[in-house]
Amino acid sequence: MIVISLGWGVQSFGLAAMSALGVLPPVDAAIHADTGHERAETYAFAAKWTPWLEEREVRVVTVHPDERYREPFGVKPLPTSLPQMMIPVYLQFADAPGGMIPRQCTGHWKIRPIRRWLQKNRNGQPVEQWLGITLDEVTRMKRSDVKYIINAYPFIEELGRPWTRGMVIKWLAENDLEIPVRSACVFCPYHSRQDWRDIQIADNGDWEKALEVDRAIKHRREGYLCYLTSERKPLDECDFRSQEEHGQMTLWESEECSGMCFL
Repeated sequence: MIVISLGWGVQSFGLAAMSALGVLPPVDAAIHADTGHERAETYAFAAKWTPWLEEREVRVVTVHPDERYREPFGVKPLPTSLPQMMIPVYLQFADAPGGMIPRQCTGHWKIRPIRRWLQKNRNGQPVEQWLGITLDEVTRMKRSDVKYIINAYPFIEELGRPWTRGMVIKWLAENDLEIPVRSACVFCPYHSRQDWRDIQIADNGDWEKALEVDRAIKHRREGYLCYLTSERKPLDECDFRSQEEHGQMTLWESEECSGMCFL
């Protein structure tokens, strides 16, 4: 059984599209683990391109975490349990910054739902699971930690030479396929500054969701504060504008001031 771990980002969609167009072998399914917190652009992209894949015999399967993990910022604690947080937030102690909480979200929201589906559908077969790792993130390659799954990396092992993310983007463009945004939860602490800025200016509700989570996690751990960025301050106080945007703002302010001086 061959499956694709489909996050709907550049690399995983690239794998599915290559299978659909015969560049890579057929697969039994492309499995998307929907955390419930993906960016609006990702959901729109999935809705648009799922029919295209399925018309070309790539079956798209969407799985979900169980209900305990459908909270907007982590596990819903039981009355007898300690509060838990699954996303790898940044910590701030009283007098110094701390580290990050270990990431648990991928395991609970993605890996486990996919494996539940595989166990129900593999009929005792071993599973070859394709992962969209490219040369620029080759350190993420690793063996599966369960015997029935073999991790495979077609961009590294199957296309004559290792591919980079840029090469995947180029291939998608050459085949008149859309380039998706990076797949990640709206509030992921691993966002780059550019990711945060894109979410901030998208005007689709995602920024407001991220702010809601940011406020909710701040006092979630006794003894220190929790934040979504390494700046360790509230999200709405962070400035994610690029140097170019700052330059444009400075120019605008200068022109405004100059104009006022002549009134």
